[in-house]
Amino acid sequence: MTEQRAINGLAEMVAAGLVSPAQAPSLTPVEEAFRIRMTGAMRGRVLGVGDAVARQFVPEAAEMIIREEELADPIGDEVYSPVKGLTHRYPDRVILHVTKTCEVYCRFCFRREAVGDEGTLPDTDLVAALDYIALHPAIREVILTGGDPLVLSARRIKGLMDRLSMIAHVDQVRIHTRIPVVAPEKVTEALVAALRGARVWVVVHTNHAQEIGEAAEAALARLAEAGIPLLSQSVLLRGINDSVAALEELFRKLMRLRVKPYYLHHCDLAKGTGHFRTTIAEGKALMAGLRGRISGTLIPTYVLDIPGGYGKVPLVRDHAEPLGDGLWRITDWQGGHHLYRDPER
Repeated sequence: MTEQRAINGLAEMVAAGLVSPAQAPSLTPVEEAFRIRMTGAMRGRVLGVGDAVARQFVPEAAEMIIREEELADPIGDEVYSPVKGLTHRYPDRVILHVTKTCEVYCRFCFRREAVGDEGTLPDTDLVAALDYIALHPAIREVILTGGDPLVLSARRIKGLMDRLSMIAHVDQVRIHTRIPVVAPEKVTEALVAALRGARVWVVVHTNHAQEIGEAAEAALARLAEAGIPLLSQSVLLRGINDSVAALEELFRKLMRLRVKPYYLHHCDLAKGTGHFRTTIAEGKALMAGLRGRISGTLIPTYVLDIPGGYGKVPLVRDHAEPLGDGLWRITDWQGGHHLYRDPER
């Protein structure tokens, strides 16, 4: 099968048949506000206009409906940025925004107003960020994000891994990326070699099993077989994966590919994303529906990133309610209630 080329901008979306000519004028303001790009790999996974893959990357007029509660910086990156390119929200970890470039521009992205504008973090700013990390021994983990850090060359990734390995108190590097799924051809042997042996975990962003084709499976296998631990993060998206069946299929497929489901994010309050958002009650019901249907190893933590930079909290179903004097009401996965007396220490 011939590899399809990437689609950039509204005109190419029309040419590819993903947007009708009649729709195009109403989408011009969307293009002016937010970047549009879909890789050839994702174009090849679209089975029909408006399906679970297409809706993640094809612009919609609803993106120009900005709700009062929506924010340009919904999770507070800028509030906790001590130097350019760095977010230090938790004592023991930092986010390093090594690039603002992505291979795809997701229509629900919580950084959608920032990505695509500045490219790679200039080396002077990168040095300042690394110096900050080196001067703060409480920092034990560095999370590379952006943009997508794996758009960088294998040489640059290797250089960054080497520089971080020289900071003794950094125990772990975490890379958050879409690349293995949306542009699997970029997971080259050179990239794998750059990551092999480093204290690195790769967290793959994917939202629906339909995204993961044979090339993505092979890319994930290359990483797994190099001994690189793989996690996944997904966003709960209305009309895309907001059913027990869709989430079960995704998580089962990921585990078959040696990727542990890690986070299911409640959709952030980014501008123009209201048409993607479920309610928290709906999300909790989905998580309850998964419990018992699939094993605990397949179930991610359902989280909300509190607006304003206050961090993530799990939106878990409450299984334990204290009744006093060491007595608890325990709720099982089917909704049944059981009394449990907690023995004294």
